[in-house]
Amino acid sequence: MNPIIELKGVKKKFSKFQALSDITFSAQRGEVIGFIGPNGAGKSTTIRTLLGIIKRDAGKAEIFGKDVWRDSVEIHKRISYVPGDVALWGNLTGGEIIDLFMKLHGGGDQTKRDALIDRFELDPKKKAKSYSKGNRQKVGLIAALAVDSDLYIFDEPTSGLDPLMESVFQEEVEKIKQAGKSILLSSHILSEVERLADRVVIIRKGEIVETGTLQELRHLTRSVITLETKQDLSLIKNLDGVHDFTQRNINQAVFSMDSSRMNAVLTEAVKLEVVYLEAVPPSLEDLFMRHYEK
Repeated sequence: MNPIIELKGVKKKFSKFQALSDITFSAQRGEVIGFIGPNGAGKSTTIRTLLGIIKRDAGKAEIFGKDVWRDSVEIHKRISYVPGDVALWGNLTGGEIIDLFMKLHGGGDQTKRDALIDRFELDPKKKAKSYSKGNRQKVGLIAALAVDSDLYIFDEPTSGLDPLMESVFQEEVEKIKQAGKSILLSSHILSEVERLADRVVIIRKGEIVETGTLQELRHLTRSVITLETKQDLSLIKNLDGVHDFTQRNINQAVFSMDSSRMNAVLTEAVKLEVVYLEAVPPSLEDLFMRHYEK
């Protein structure tokens, strides 16, 4: 199956600054790609390159098998895009702007538009200049979700939204995913990416440092173990794969553990007569911090 998005060795330089050094990843039909990294890592530059706003210096960049720079007009007919800070026409109402965006895209579902306005609790009769940042984001999201696209690109889409509206957005993304659409989601809310993404792409200093499913990437991080035994468990401290061992008393301890050593450590723990065991699996945030904490 041909990928919806395909990037290979994409590079981009602004004067002396190398914004993108080697960007390589792909997205398949019906797949949600979580695109994460710290500020300045190159997320927005990559997305603008995909949108044909910025011309790459080298490498391959295609959407639907078409070149993102040369065929940008054709590509844009089949995609929806929401940036992290939606700019609107101040003297138009939210409803008028949504209708304009839908018309520019080439259509849309009026019934779905109205339902989304209700779900996102937007007042469409207010002029855009009176909107908060969160309401501006709602306008962009409603306009994007109300049209039928093959690819949705979200760059920090829930910036300014409260947790309830973030949840509404996540539910809508799950719906379009179930409809077989592809989604590229760049977000600083790691729990959001963790909930929605099939695969995660981590970017650092203009390079892709990790890519894979959450299950594939979790072996790189450590689970947090809370353990209570009948016997002294201090010997656990010196086992391979055990880190940050804190012994509360002779029978209780909290430590982190490499997933690859889980079986060996638990085998030794069983010998000490386990009373209580709690294992908290690593989250996407753990993985993120592992690359950027320094």
